[in-house]
Amino acid sequence: MRIAPSARGSPPVSQHAPPPVSRHALRRGTGVKVSARAPRLGALGLCAGLRSRRAAAAAMAKQPQPISPVKNFFAGGFGGVCLVFVGHPLDTIKVRLQTQPKPQAGQPPLYSGTFDCFRQTLVREGVRGLYKGMAAPIIGVTPMFAVCFFGFGLGKKLQQRNPDDILTYPQLFAAGMLSGVFTTAIMAPGERIKCLLQIQAASGEIKYGGPMDCAKQLYREAGIRGIYKGTVLTLMRDVPASGMYFMTYEWLKNILTPEGKSVSDLSVPRILFAGGMAGIFNWAVAIPPDVLKSRFQTAAPGKYPNGFRDVLRELIREEGVSSLYKGFTAVMIRAFPANAACFLGFEVAMKFLNWTAPSL
Repeated sequence: MRIAPSARGSPPVSQHAPPPVSRHALRRGTGVKVSARAPRLGALGLCAGLRSRRAAAAAMAKQPQPISPVKNFFAGGFGGVCLVFVGHPLDTIKVRLQTQPKPQAGQPPLYSGTFDCFRQTLVREGVRGLYKGMAAPIIGVTPMFAVCFFGFGLGKKLQQRNPDDILTYPQLFAAGMLSGVFTTAIMAPGERIKCLLQIQAASGEIKYGGPMDCAKQLYREAGIRGIYKGTVLTLMRDVPASGMYFMTYEWLKNILTPEGKSVSDLSVPRILFAGGMAGIFNWAVAIPPDVLKSRFQTAAPGKYPNGFRDVLRELIREEGVSSLYKGFTAVMIRAFPANAACFLGFEVAMKFLNWTAPSL
């Protein structure tokens, strides 16, 4: 009589018993069955590893980048181009308001204000009239803003003992002032040509055919000094104004950065706000010397033999202290969007450079 397996002392075979171990499983290990969940667990581990690597890379990216004047140079040039495209129309209005002739007794001024100047320019010259003279700043603005941001980066780096040092606001102001010195060599002739081209359309007398023609005529009439007329006033405007410009931007960025976040993670609206307000603070300092510079650079040769002192005396004597703030409305309307665009362009370019050339 045959004895059933259960009768031999072994447990009864259940209908739900696991299947026997396959030969492939025996070959892979020691006879232990390889579960179908093993590949899933391996994939999960791989994903976790990739996530940890990405998190580490993100953490490294959030670390403050060492100051690179070279990156500042290229990013600043791109930011300057953004500024000109956004701000040049109101710059034209500003210059025309600042240089309009004093009205005769009983006669109204040529422009009653910013919006009247804007309206008259559109009616007489169309949209192109608002962009008169833009070629000069476009040609000069890329190297000028590149040098400006390079000077700021260099000024910061010179004041650091260690790459991780955080600069104080007075140190940032000093670095900004250095950038103003750097830009004057490019800014002074560009401003001279721009102002002459902007006012000739308003006066109706066409003397210059364009930026290059203007530069040639100025050089022919007075040599290199004719092109660089107003350099001292440009320095008086740009050195303190640039210090205020960069210090305000860095200050606002720090204020607007949420707690626990990096300044490099600042959102686009906050960058735009910080850049726009930096432009307003910049021009609050720069307007008086800018009015003097515009008058001096567009005056006939020999009209102001003692330079800006003669311009200042004439303005205060004839029009009062308020004349030093001519074009204030146009400047402030222009300052916010133009400089917001500038700093946004700068930050975008810096992120691109940090991504493509982190060791530059």
